[in-house]
Amino acid sequence: MLSEIRVENLLLMERAELRLAPGLNVLTGETGAGKTLLAHALDLLLGGKARAGIVREGASEAYVEGAFELPDWLRVGRDALLPADAQELVLARRVWPDGRTRAYVCGRAATVGDLRELGSRLLSFYGQHEHRRLMLATAQLDVLDSFCGGAQAQRRARMLELHGRVRELEVQLGELEAQIGARERELDLVCFELREIEQVDPSEEEERELLRERERLRHGEALRRGVAVAAQALSGDEGMGASGLLSRAATEAEAAAALDASLEPLAQRLAALRYEAEDAALELRSYLEGLEAEPGRLELVEERLGAFARLARKHGGGIPEVLAHAERCRARREQLEGAESACASLEAELEQARAAREEVGEELSAARAEAAPRLAAAVLERLAELAMPEARFEVALGVREDGYGARGRDSVEFLIAPNPGLPCGALREIASGGELSRVMLALLSAAHATERGEGGDGREGDGRGAGGGGDGRGAMLVFDEVDAGIGGHTARAVGQHLHELARGRQILCITHLPQVAALGDRHFTIVKDGSRSPALTTVAQLEGEAVVGELVRMLGADGDDQAAHGHARELLRVA
Repeated sequence: MLSEIRVENLLLMERAELRLAPGLNVLTGETGAGKTLLAHALDLLLGGKARAGIVREGASEAYVEGAFELPDWLRVGRDALLPADAQELVLARRVWPDGRTRAYVCGRAATVGDLRELGSRLLSFYGQHEHRRLMLATAQLDVLDSFCGGAQAQRRARMLELHGRVRELEVQLGELEAQIGARERELDLVCFELREIEQVDPSEEEERELLRERERLRHGEALRRGVAVAAQALSGDEGMGASGLLSRAATEAEAAAALDASLEPLAQRLAALRYEAEDAALELRSYLEGLEAEPGRLELVEERLGAFARLARKHGGGIPEVLAHAERCRARREQLEGAESACASLEAELEQARAAREEVGEELSAARAEAAPRLAAAVLERLAELAMPEARFEVALGVREDGYGARGRDSVEFLIAPNPGLPCGALREIASGGELSRVMLALLSAAHATERGEGGDGREGDGRGAGGGGDGRGAMLVFDEVDAGIGGHTARAVGQHLHELARGRQILCITHLPQVAALGDRHFTIVKDGSRSPALTTVAQLEGEAVVGELVRMLGADGDDQAAHGHARELLRVA
């Protein structure tokens, strides 16, 4: 329940505070006074878009705040947006002249999406134009499903899930079938590229070795000459090379060390040098022998490196990129070769999902078929009370031409014949604005009776109400001149239904009809002072004689018209 709403600097409204009561709250005022400002304030509070120019001229910002009783579903869940000690749910919205807004939940910064999510479960709007939603087939199906009860909402959720899964599998299967169509050509290309790489069988290590070998082969003559000179310098002729001279030096040092022990380390070093020189000479001669490469070896090395280079150019980079491409080709080859089996698996999964969707769809259809005549009867009963006693109303079920959708396979059409002797036709084609208002009210009343277990068979509703948002019995309903286009006894009947609908819940009704206003549990009026610039709108709660005076004004009479006063008091007496 909305216990209080505060509005500051919203268009003509400088400041207003309303303390709402349970039951039926009515808001009245002269045409043009700004009655719908309050509805717009609530819309802002619950995440609606802030239109340009809504900040009062000269004000730095507009501000809307509403205090709701903490709903049970929030008490249990303790939404992260709420302080742990919150005793009520306070939603607020600031709007600046440049269009920027800021949202708050219990004094904490929040997003507009947070307000919208909370608001969709706290309040439902039924404005001058909202009742025209009844012309939409989807809205009519929602009304019927709401009347079916809580189990239907669960079926709807399951249908949405299954339909989404079916669509997802259909897309995947279509993509896979398209792949299969081009599979042979792609598979040939993948296998060719992989075979090309595997035939060369490159490796980074082999590439490094080949590059070194190519350098040796390209400079073979210089290497042979240099190594030969180095070997000759070590070995020499007749012991005159470095190794021979080191041998003589080591021998003499050993003889001297026999006479002076301090020379022993030096003798050992010379002996080690002699052995190193002899080993180096052997390795140089061995290297020299190895330089005698087989004829044509350089050409073979160049050809192998050329094959490596061609692969690298083709697949970008170097040998690592070539090897990575080969791995991708192997994986893609496996995927393409397994496409047919994957397609068969997807087809089986799709068939199962369609079967499950069809099963839930049949349950939805059966519930709708059972509820349609009950809804029609309930609406007819209430239309008779709303000054349409000879009207006929039917709920016609059909099958969607395009098959299953997120709501199942059924289509629904509300049919009405407002006057006797005429065939029933589509509600969207036949009903006038006033008739649409009464049909919507009849649907809401029928749903409300279902929620209270009065819907003929005592089924419990799903808590949403006919065509409404909200989370159920605690949701506030706002009617913004939904009684437009009616008057007289019909207006009185509409007021009685609104009053009945307000049993056990809270309703705010913005109305221009005294027959409706007289039935309010709490009465507010909005007045515009056009003598000021900019004009100023104020809201006040009325009690006692002030209510009588407002009803007299709504009856179109002067304030001193005693007959009008008597009529107003009679309206209040029979309320």
